[in-house]
Amino acid sequence: MDKFLEVLNTIDSFVWGPFFLIPLLLGTGLWLTIRLSGIQFRKLGPAMHLALLKRDEGTGESPEGKQPLEDTIEGDISHYQALTTALAATVGVGNIAGVATAIHIGGPGAVFWMWVTGLLGMASKYSEAFMAVRFRTKDAKGEMSGGPQYYLEHVTKVKWLGRALAIAFAIFAIIASFGIGNLTQANSVATQLQASFGVNPWMTGLFMAALTGIVLLGGVKSIGRVTSAFVPIMIILYVGASLIVLGLYATKIPDALALIVHDAFTGSAAAGGFVGSTFMVALQYGVARGIFSNESGMGSAAIAAAAARTREPVRQGLVSMTQTFIDTIIVVSMTALVIVVTGAWKMTDASGETLDGSPLTAQAFNIGFPGGQGHFVVAVSLVFFAFSTVLGWAYYGERCVQRLFGLRAVVVYRLLFAIVVFVGCITELKVAWTLADVTNGLMALPNLIGLILASGLIARETRAYLKRDPKLQESQ
Repeated sequence: MDKFLEVLNTIDSFVWGPFFLIPLLLGTGLWLTIRLSGIQFRKLGPAMHLALLKRDEGTGESPEGKQPLEDTIEGDISHYQALTTALAATVGVGNIAGVATAIHIGGPGAVFWMWVTGLLGMASKYSEAFMAVRFRTKDAKGEMSGGPQYYLEHVTKVKWLGRALAIAFAIFAIIASFGIGNLTQANSVATQLQASFGVNPWMTGLFMAALTGIVLLGGVKSIGRVTSAFVPIMIILYVGASLIVLGLYATKIPDALALIVHDAFTGSAAAGGFVGSTFMVALQYGVARGIFSNESGMGSAAIAAAAARTREPVRQGLVSMTQTFIDTIIVVSMTALVIVVTGAWKMTDASGETLDGSPLTAQAFNIGFPGGQGHFVVAVSLVFFAFSTVLGWAYYGERCVQRLFGLRAVVVYRLLFAIVVFVGCITELKVAWTLADVTNGLMALPNLIGLILASGLIARETRAYLKRDPKLQESQ
């Protein structure tokens, strides 16, 4: 097992190294930003309105007044439910533990590169959601199916290449669903509940597995209903708690922001038990953990986008783009600023080692939260964040299973997925965490290649729609 872990670490270092995925991720995001004329900056306001206020194009009557819109617009869930399903999968352990790890290894400067990854990634997220709706299909049950496992077949006239990209994505996404979307999340929940409340991991595993199975049986509509109910609540509670801490440390926020920007280009000097970092380490871990958190460019969120009720790929693309903004620019920033303003990132444990992961975030909230009970905020948030991620990734995985093996295989996948949730709660997962990082990167590779190849189509059709409906007010 040690040898296998060593091999995985070597692969992980290459995949997330400075010469492979990082320049491809940033380069693709920058290229799409240019091709789309900075759509993430120009249309963020209307996109937020469409996502959070309008929410659903399939309500009301058709323009002819003869039948409900939901009968005339294809799709299974609303814009809002597609957004919350994708948010469920992305706002997870990465927003609590991943941010802390990035700061632990890369210093405060890593946060700056998480922001850059998020801002450029909004263009990638828009593009993959656009493509998902543009090339979605109906399955045997009459539900919409789409995502890179389908649209990558259409990004090039070389049929074998497009098919190879689509199949590669589906395979890596299935593996990733058991890693980033299952084992690591379940383990984080069980570990946190045991540490904070003394709950036996076996009990956590049985409860989570049963609850996951019940929700999954209802398919995407069930997942959409569940996520649309509790994802906004969990985000508001976590951000609210963060704002309390930041309000108490308001005078230190300017210095924290200055430190983040300064260290992004200079690196952090070693202090006490701090690992220390250079510019390249800050960049590497900022980008890697940024993608781990918001999944922009990975193609996963596009699978949820494909199920949305809409006639226009542009509209769902803009809604999906807000997911990255909410995840990285809002939630990630809250965690990062709390860690930096409280000084927790420089503190050590009993053995003299600097804190890392969720213990670092918990310590930051303990310092900053009135009464020193901030670790409960982290514990509860992590449980909800992680469980929501399990649900979102279960849907991603089953759609890729369906693409490769057919509809009948989905039932088997759901059963296996629920069992793996239990396994994740009761076992040590050093290998799973590394495997999650590797498969994260590998599933992004075919998607990023596809987005570059399809950038002309995306830009052309986006310009045409926005010329016709610049304020996204077109009647459906």
